[in-house]
Amino acid sequence: MPTSDDLAAFSAELCQASAAAILPHFRAALSVENKLAEGFDPVTVADRAGEEALRALIEARFPQHGILGEEHGSVRLDAEHVWVLDPIDGTRAFICGLPTWGTLIGLTRGGRPVFGVMDQPYVEERFLGDCEKAWLINREGTRRLATRSCADLAQAIMCTTHPGLFQGAEGEVYRRIEGTVRTARYGTDCYGYAMIASGQVDLVIESGLQPYDIVALAPIIEGAGGVVTDWRGGSPANGGQIVASGDPALHEKVLEMLASAAQ
Repeated sequence: MPTSDDLAAFSAELCQASAAAILPHFRAALSVENKLAEGFDPVTVADRAGEEALRALIEARFPQHGILGEEHGSVRLDAEHVWVLDPIDGTRAFICGLPTWGTLIGLTRGGRPVFGVMDQPYVEERFLGDCEKAWLINREGTRRLATRSCADLAQAIMCTTHPGLFQGAEGEVYRRIEGTVRTARYGTDCYGYAMIASGQVDLVIESGLQPYDIVALAPIIEGAGGVVTDWRGGSPANGGQIVASGDPALHEKVLEMLASAAQ
């Protein structure tokens, strides 16, 4: 297992390469493809180029490691170490010119997320975590991240990508929780999770996630003192129904509310 310092240094190379591939397309004329026959799941040349840049560096440095990527499939998923990549988490924000997208780079060991990066090259913010600690690198330097205490749901700030994620029983329990929290914000994608680690947000609830949507974020939140699980309280590594909290006591309360719709 590479050390946390090794991974942080390598992640700097990864982020530089992905940013070079992605940023020329941000707020520029851009062709958008839809990956779904029904609905809208956009992908752009920036998504594909960003992942290609990431995969090339990983293959060169760690040829024995596996890779799971959103745009270019998977290799060696039976390896002990697997990189999980989402070159642009928040493609809808990207095509709208909104800087709330991020490049997600996660590493699992034996199926468990152990290191993660959320890089936003346009605003020059990079969030990193190794489950034991989390830190932010920006124009001002480097600082450690810590979640804030908030055990009272009525005082919590919550984020989700969109309430339309939740259907049936999921929708009912989500609306009950949203009706209790202090305020809720939509359209945050990976940034909602990063703000939990930063102590700005208390709760993120989502459904229908893929592994590449969450693997990179879990070590950052855990390293800052928070909790990330599925709605049953299990590992978030496979995606699906996900809840993340800054305060472990809040997490337990929310899990009790989500239990009736957990799958």
